[in-house]
Amino acid sequence: MKKIILTGGGTAGHVTPNIALLPRLRKAGFDISYIGSYNGIEKQLMEEQQIPYYAISSGKLRRYFDIKNFSDPFKVVKGLGQSFRLMRKLKPDIVFSKGGFVSVPVILAAKFCHIPSIIHESDLTPGLANKIAIPHAVKVCCNFPETMKYLPEGKAVLTGSPIRSELLSGNKENARKLCGFHKEKPVLFIIGGSSGSKFINDTVRSLLPELLKTFQIIHMCGKGNLEESLNKTTGYKQFEYIGSGLNDIFALADLVISRAGANSICELLALHKPNILIPLSANASRGDQLLNAHSFEKQGYSVVIEEEIITPDKFLNMILETYKNRDRYIKAMQKSNTINSIDKIVSLIEETLQK
Repeated sequence: MKKIILTGGGTAGHVTPNIALLPRLRKAGFDISYIGSYNGIEKQLMEEQQIPYYAISSGKLRRYFDIKNFSDPFKVVKGLGQSFRLMRKLKPDIVFSKGGFVSVPVILAAKFCHIPSIIHESDLTPGLANKIAIPHAVKVCCNFPETMKYLPEGKAVLTGSPIRSELLSGNKENARKLCGFHKEKPVLFIIGGSSGSKFINDTVRSLLPELLKTFQIIHMCGKGNLEESLNKTTGYKQFEYIGSGLNDIFALADLVISRAGANSICELLALHKPNILIPLSANASRGDQLLNAHSFEKQGYSVVIEEEIITPDKFLNMILETYKNRDRYIKAMQKSNTINSIDKIVSLIEETLQK
């Protein structure tokens, strides 16, 4: 049986595309294992998928000063040693990485053990972890045509982002029942990311009285960010995190407000959901979400507003205006040349094994 190790972690965005690949990899006859961090979100998500999980030490490589910069390199070295041992134990035929710092020692160990690896870069420009790993991979998959110029010639492959098939088959009635909603008002779905966004949470909640005049609201606010005083608010349903019911909620949503993580916006594109993107600012990130968001805006898929210029009145007007013009964004997304990413990536894995 062909053996593959999947890796990637730190955020849900580094894991969910791997989950999307699982059914197709199983169908292709792969024995699948996963290498991730001790306590990252990938551990829980992979255990839910009943995939054998192996944890390694991981440390973050930062471009800025932090006291952890003195200890994290030792964690990376330890993770490298653990990865070597796992390569010898599991004897994979290939490694597929979705990025994140936990993936770096895995890719380096694979190269040392003469095991081919393929990397997927979600964002418009490669992150630091993937920049380190790319020279050691045989192929690099990407989401955006613009990304090709940042990748080594001969390695780059435009695949798009793998989307879980179940995400495309949600049931509106299941979501209505879960949230206690009726059919008389449209549904606004707010996503602050797997760890939540205080800025988005606070802004949305400050506008609730006005928003609830027009919408019923589903709010995914992140772990530890529930506001108990709002639990009994009619037309407002909040969740820390949404797992198996996410497809139903997406089916019910008429408008989505989201951060601009690459996997999230690719899901919105695949679902043809009108959306407003609030990218993480360059002060809070390396600026990848700004690039992702403005790429989608140029293609007519999204409305973008940056945190620094949001005011409650401006935000409210933008939400109402985007909903009013929702058909324009739906039509643009329907015309997009979407790629069957899962088939393309699995075919690339198979082709690599045959070389």
